[in-house]
Formats: sequence, structure tokens, C-alpha cells
Amino acid sequence: MIIRPITPRDLDALYHIAVESGPGFTSLLPNRDALARKIDHSVSSFARSVTAPGDEHYLFVLEDSGTGEILGTTGIEAAAGLTRPLVHFRRNAVIQHANVRQMRHTEESLTRCQHYAGCTEICSLYLRPGFRRANAGKLLSRVRFLFMALHPERFSDIVIAEMRGVSDQAGRSPFWDWLKHHVADLDFASATQLAGSAHAGFIEEFIPAMPFYTQQMNHAARAVIGQVHEDTRPARHMLEREGFRHQGFIDLLDGGPTLECPRAEIASVRNTKKGKVQLHTGAKLPENQEGERYPNAIVANASCSGFRATVTDRAYPESETGELVVTARLAEQLGLGAGDLACCLLLAVSSKQSQPSQQIHHTPATEEIRYAY
Repeated sequence: MIIRPITPRDLDALYHIAVESGPGFTSLLPNRDALARKIDHSVSSFARSVTAPGDEHYLFVLEDSGTGEILGTTGIEAAAGLTRPLVHFRRNAVIQHANVRQMRHTEESLTRCQHYAGCTEICSLYLRPGFRRANAGKLLSRVRFLFMALHPERFSDIVIAEMRGVSDQAGRSPFWDWLKHHVADLDFASATQLAGSAHAGFIEEFIPAMPFYTQQMNHAARAVIGQVHEDTRPARHMLEREGFRHQGFIDLLDGGPTLECPRAEIASVRNTKKGKVQLHTGAKLPENQEGERYPNAIVANASCSGFRATVTDRAYPESETGELVVTARLAEQLGLGAGDLACCLLLAVSSKQSQPSQQIHHTPATEEIRYAY
């Protein structure tokens, strides 16, 4: 498996992914012209010389290095909400006072807001169901943080992820099914298509700025506020292990949570090791000091438009010299030569290294992403 920047020849595969992912996956809609523009924008973004994040959008594809088939996608928007508003509901606790006997009680409200303007957003992560395999989901998710560690000037200090909310197999969202009776009588697929295609004035026209009180919602709608689609749970758990947290902002249409983390505090950003390449001529590396094989790691070159990354046990960081020892065959796959700068992110590290100090949710190490957000 190789991760690389998307190219125009990947349009058909990207369109199939957009169709497969279904309603709610708003970052990739099944419109060939829109997808072609997205690809062109990504190609231009990778090619730019950047000193500060702007309207760049980086879209990667996961390719089977043997067959050339596209297994999935993953993306980064450098500064979301600048050219197109990024709108959420903010969850607020509102204290209501009664005149009688000075009684008071707390209610929760949802208020439309634009909180995350200029933040980097990770998005467009999808692993095709027919191509699930070990470490594919981890590679798609964590390679973006490795890319940020390589090119920090291209990204904001805060990174967010809008997680897909709860919907059923028919594409119905309990949250939207309640909300639409108060804003716009559209089915969920139509609403997400309008929102995802940046339809002029859709949010302002249909979603009022006045607060909605959750106690007025039916139980089904209220129960999914801040919850994620069942296929998105592994992705959420993975991001929480990286240090991401939900701070009370949810999607306007399906109620899915937005997670956030300072870029410098993301575990995979902190744990990415950079070094010059030292070529190893053998097909395999020798065993380590404990007589074991080296653990799997994401290894990548340090290029931008020529970026390549994979999961492998044929590389390891040399602790004494700081060099990255890489087999010659792997170096060829990644476009690396002796002395080139490369980076390495171990997939299995100690909990002390990989986890922030606050309490997090744990999931089995074998759990893999299907599709996420």
C-alpha cells in the first residue's frame, strides 16, 4: 500500500468512492465536475510554495502498489472556513429563572455559530469496504499528522475533525428528521447535497440564528446529539487516542460532533521522527537487540507534491545517529536515496508516548476504520 497525492487519473475511483460513501459524507459528493475541480485544487495545493496556511486542500489516495487499485482517500483542508463559512451548532447550558420562589433550572440549547474559521480540518477519510486490510485505516488516518509534522508551515495551530453523525442504512438522520420540520422540509440527502455543494445562502436561508432547545426535541433526535455513525466509531476512538476532544460543537444537519486538538499536541505529530536515510542493502532488516523484528511504522519521504508513504517493518530510526535505516527496495518505492530526508512514525508505541494525560476511550488495537468523515 502506498499513500500519494491524488491526480486527475484518479477521478473515476474518486467518483466510485463518493457514490459508495452515501448521504452524510459531505466532503465527497457524487458529482464528477465537482470532484474534478477538487482534484485540480489538490494538485495545485501540493505544488504551491507555502509559508502560511491558506485555501489549500490536500487530498491523498491509498493505492495498492501491486494492482494500482485505489483503496481509499484521506484529506486535509489547510484553513477551513475562510472562503466558505464553516457553520456549526454550539451546545449551551442555559439557566432559566422563574419568578415564583426564585426557582431556576438548566436547559440545553443549540445555537448556530462560526467558531472554527481558519482552523486546519482533516476530512475525506474513506476506506472502501472491499479493500479492508491490516493497517489500512491507521495509515489513512495517521499519515495526515505525519504530513503536518513534515510541513508545519502549511497548517493552522488548531486541527479539527467533523465526524459523521448517526444515520440509518436508508440515509435517514434522526436529528435532521426532527430539525427539518422547523427549518426546511427536505430529505437528508437533499439537505447534505445543498450544504456540501456550497449552495448560496443555504445555511442563512434555512437554519435560523435563534436557539433550539433540546428538551423540545423527540427522544430519537436528542439521543444522537454529539454521537457518530457506527462506521465512524473506530475513527473517533483513534482521534481521541491522538488527543482530540469534543468541545460542544456539532454538525447542523446530523448532529455529529466536531473534535479538536492543538496541532503540536497531536500524538502522531509529536512522535514523528525525521532523519537522513541510511540504505540497507538486504531485502530485510536484521533483528533488533531483543532478537525481534522491527515494529510496523509509517515511513515517508519529505517531499510535498512527490509525497509517498507506506506501512512497513523494513525501516527503523537509529537512536545514536538519528538516521533512518531503510531497505533499498523500500527506498526505491518511496523515491528515497542515501542521505535524503525521510520520516518515521511507529504504529505501536508505549502508552506514555502516544497518549495525552487526560482520560481517553480505549478500543482494540486490531480495530480498523471502514469509513469515517
